[in-house]
Amino acid sequence: MERITVDPRILGGKPIIKGTRLSVEFILNLLASNVSEEEILGDYQHITKSDIHACLRYED
Repeated sequence: MERITVDPRILGGKPIIKGTRLSVEFILNLLASNVSEEEILGDYQHITKSDIHACLRYED
């Protein structure tokens, strides 16, 4: 999970996409709300499809 990191100083230690303040939980909630990967990538251009897939793998 090299794209996912935990830092107690960022978002209270929630797992985040490395180099961002976007939590795994946030991305998973977007996907659960039927927001497509393409929409997420359009809204958050500093992350990649690999980052989204890392969030999905982290959930398992």
